[in-house]
Amino acid sequence: MTPSPVVTAFFDKATSTVSYLVADPATGRAAVIDAVLDYDEAAGRTATRSLDTLAAAVAAAGLTVDWILETHVHADHLSAAQAAKARFGGAPVVIGSAVTLVQRHFGAVFDLGSDFATDGRQFDRLVGDGECLRLGSHDITVMHVPGHTPACVAYLIGDALFVGDALFMPDYGSPRCDFPGGSARTLYRSIRRMLALDPATRMFVGHDYAPGGRPHAWETTVGDQRRGNVHIHDGVPEDDFVAMREARDAGLGLPRLILPAVQVNVRAGHLPPAAANGIAYLKIPLNQF
Repeated sequence: MTPSPVVTAFFDKATSTVSYLVADPATGRAAVIDAVLDYDEAAGRTATRSLDTLAAAVAAAGLTVDWILETHVHADHLSAAQAAKARFGGAPVVIGSAVTLVQRHFGAVFDLGSDFATDGRQFDRLVGDGECLRLGSHDITVMHVPGHTPACVAYLIGDALFVGDALFMPDYGSPRCDFPGGSARTLYRSIRRMLALDPATRMFVGHDYAPGGRPHAWETTVGDQRRGNVHIHDGVPEDDFVAMREARDAGLGLPRLILPAVQVNVRAGHLPPAAANGIAYLKIPLNQF
C-alpha cells in the first residue's frame, strides 16, 4: 500500500496564506504549493523569509522538490514561484491552463504592453482538468475548479486535496466570486464536484482567517465540509448559495495587496522587467476599481 503523502503547512501571518510542502515518504520527492514572497508595501521591497523557512524544512528532511504548484493567480499575496524555482534546482512552475484568461484581462488593465505574453509561457507547464503529474509513488491529479477565478485548480495527491481559494474551513465557508471571470454558480458546481470525493479525503485550504478568534487551522476533510460548511453543506440548493454569495460579495472591498500581487502573479512570480534606470516598477491604475 502506498503511504499517504506527508503534508507540512507554512502559515504566513501577514496575508493569512497557507503554503504547503507535500512529500512522498517512499521516495523523498516533494512539491511546493502556493509559496509566498514577502512584500513590504510601504517600502516596495520583497524578501524570501517565508520561502527560507520552507526551504529549511526541505533540506532538513532531505527532500527533492519536483514541482512548484500554483492553485491560481492570487490576489492577496505575491507568489514566490520563481524564487522557489531557483532555490529548488529549476523545478517547473505549474498552473491551470485557464490562466491565459486572467493574463488577457489584467494585461489590459495594467497596460502591460505588447511584450507581455498572454499564452501562459511565463509558467513552465499549464495543466488541464484530469491531467496527472508524477510525484514519486503518487499521481498529482488536477481538478479545474473555477468560480473564485476562472483559472482555479485543485491538486489531489494521494488522500490529500489542495484546494487553494476554492473553499475555506467549514466555519468560514466559501470564497468571493466577484473577480473578473468569477461566478458564484460556477463555484457551487466546482465545490460540489470536490465534495463528491471520498469523505475521508483530507482537504487543505489556501487561507484561514480564524473566525471567532479560534486558532488558525487549514486541514479538514471532505466529510466535514459536507456536514458543516456554513455556506455549502449538503442540502444547500444552488440558487440559495448563489444569492448568498453574490450578496456578500457586493459589500466586500478589494484585497489589500491585489494591485501589486496580480502584476507579479500573472508573470508566474517574475517581477516586472526593469526600466531603463535598472529599477522595476509596479503600476497603480487610478479610478479603475
